[in-house]
Amino acid sequence: MQVLYEDNHCIAVLKPARMLTAGDRTGDMSLLELVRDYLKHKYQKPGNVFVGLVHRLDRPVSGVVLFARTSKAAARLSEQFREGT
Repeated sequence: MQVLYEDNHCIAVLKPARMLTAGDRTGDMSLLELVRDYLKHKYQKPGNVFVGLVHRLDRPVSGVVLFARTSKAAARLSEQFREGT
């Protein structure tokens, strides 16, 4: 997984083609799971780590995916994507 940007509020990673952005019924590994595991290990967090999915890319597509690291950031970033700002 290639991290392009990371701060206390969000993390941007490069999604390879053919990888799921979020889990589905296939049980295949998703980028969301990889980001969650990365943050959990990097910051040695016990238990669950919050990672908010702000937008998605289709499975066949590669590109940058932005995840929120807090629920407040998730709400604000989701609103910005919705409004196109």
